[in-house]
Amino acid sequence: MKLSSLTVCIALSFSASVYAEIDNHRFIIQVDNGHKGVVKALAKQLGGDIKLDSDGFFAASFNGTDLSTLKGLLNNPHIKLIEQDHTRKAFNLFNDDIGDAMSQQLTPYAVYQSQANQVLFDGNTGIKVCVIDSGLDQSNNDFVWGNISGTNDSGTGNWNEQGGPHGTHVAGTIGAADNSFGVVGMAPGVQMHIVKVFNASGWGYSSSLAHAANVCSAAGANIINMSLGGGGVSSTESAAFENFSSAGGLSVAAAGNDGNSVRSYPAAYSSVMMIGANDANNQIASFSQFPSCETGRGKKRKQDETICVEVTAGGVNTLSTYPAGTASSSVVLADGVGVASSAMENSGDETAAPYFMGLGNAVDVGANGKVCVIDRGSISFHDKALNCQNSGGVAAVIVNNEAGLFSGTLGSPNNTSIPTVGVALEDRSEMLNALSIRVKVGASDYGYMSGTSMATPAVAGVAALVWSNHPDCSGEDIRSALKATALDAGASGKDVYFGYGIVQAKAADDYLIANPCGGDGGGDPGTTDLNVTGYKVRGVQHVDLVWSGISGSLVDIYRNGIVVNSVNNDGEYTDIIGVKGGGSYTYKVCESGTNKCTSEQSVEF
Repeated sequence: MKLSSLTVCIALSFSASVYAEIDNHRFIIQVDNGHKGVVKALAKQLGGDIKLDSDGFFAASFNGTDLSTLKGLLNNPHIKLIEQDHTRKAFNLFNDDIGDAMSQQLTPYAVYQSQANQVLFDGNTGIKVCVIDSGLDQSNNDFVWGNISGTNDSGTGNWNEQGGPHGTHVAGTIGAADNSFGVVGMAPGVQMHIVKVFNASGWGYSSSLAHAANVCSAAGANIINMSLGGGGVSSTESAAFENFSSAGGLSVAAAGNDGNSVRSYPAAYSSVMMIGANDANNQIASFSQFPSCETGRGKKRKQDETICVEVTAGGVNTLSTYPAGTASSSVVLADGVGVASSAMENSGDETAAPYFMGLGNAVDVGANGKVCVIDRGSISFHDKALNCQNSGGVAAVIVNNEAGLFSGTLGSPNNTSIPTVGVALEDRSEMLNALSIRVKVGASDYGYMSGTSMATPAVAGVAALVWSNHPDCSGEDIRSALKATALDAGASGKDVYFGYGIVQAKAADDYLIANPCGGDGGGDPGTTDLNVTGYKVRGVQHVDLVWSGISGSLVDIYRNGIVVNSVNNDGEYTDIIGVKGGGSYTYKVCESGTNKCTSEQSVEF
């Protein structure tokens, strides 16, 4: 559903595909190369399907044959060794801690990915984040409530009562407490002011958002988080965030979840930092919007990085706080080892041996008293779980048919009662080979959401974390430092999907230690500016550069990372590229011989 007014940015993406089933009857046979042909021929006579032939060994699949049986059949003096051909899987670059957030503290993957676990939050500096959303429900205990205030609204209700779980989830990503349970936020225990702008239907108006910005300012906030957006420009709204920025604040907003190049507001205002979403593998989220950085036409056409995605953070399947008891969580243990899972339906806690039911298309009495392991596909999740239950199964584990976890329910009506969960394809072998599986599903104060709505508070929290250690900085200083130190992802250099890349708290902290705000080092990232304008003269590419904030008598002009000229520091320069046709160029201007530079700006022909 799309609304012309503000709409909450939440995206969940589901997909299905055919996958290669794991072969548990595949074996490696070591043999001298000189006798390999004879042994391969014998393997084929015994029903072996040769899968791979390499120096000193080959791999073959023997349907229905176990290792000990195969060793007896392949009794040949030329064979050195027969062993199981074990599966190997790709690991996520980053993972949530596995466990039960109701009884232990878990760190979401985005904390590791953004290096927030490598920087200590300094609560003594008084950094405050204003969360404009659907409220923060006071039923969740995973906050330092003494550090949280809010503003009631006669139209939307009390700030500390949920208007849906969205606002509570967002706030947890920013500042959930560092304690012995739940999750930990990017800036644990940070001061927050909550402004509830959404009505019971989950939307508000641009005027409400402009007023909320003023409320945030009056509350002494340094950072405004807006996991929301919509179409249409409002000069009143834009002015409110421009005023907040001019006063030294930093506003961040979600790029949007339609997976297209449309600009969403307030993220596309120059005074607001637009945030995209990536997953745990440093890949862009399929739903993350990617508006162009280009503005103007003809000779007035230029690149403006403030109207497109500037950085990204984890926003796919992010774990955070919910109003108490409103989320459903799961725990899966295979022989006592935790396996990532997603709760689907029905509370319960069962431990039993696994039984593979294939696609779960029919009742199978072999599942009686066991945990059913069922492949996704063919029929509904509900019917799979029901067939398991009717077979006497005590719990159902549905394995995804593509890499990664999936989110799903059993639908309505639900005629099942056994706890049912989903697990990733990568964990299928662990499920099938375990001696015992425990499945626990229950109500929880913690759950998952996906969207640029989830990435935005991650950036707001990182900004608060870094800013707490550099209180002399302004919002623009922090904004520039986050861009200057982001982890490059996607296409090399700045691009429309990631902007400068994935935020990195430790790198930004180190950058500001080397280039302190308000110091005399000349490296304050917030005091420089660069504008570039591309045009053609008789078909030949020209780029005008205009900059400020760089000291020294000489500057180096960088094009695509290479110095193309050193000129007097006059504040402007025309780069005559000398070629015709298309091209893309990224510029920065640095004090000659130093790393004291403007931010990078790009131009395309």
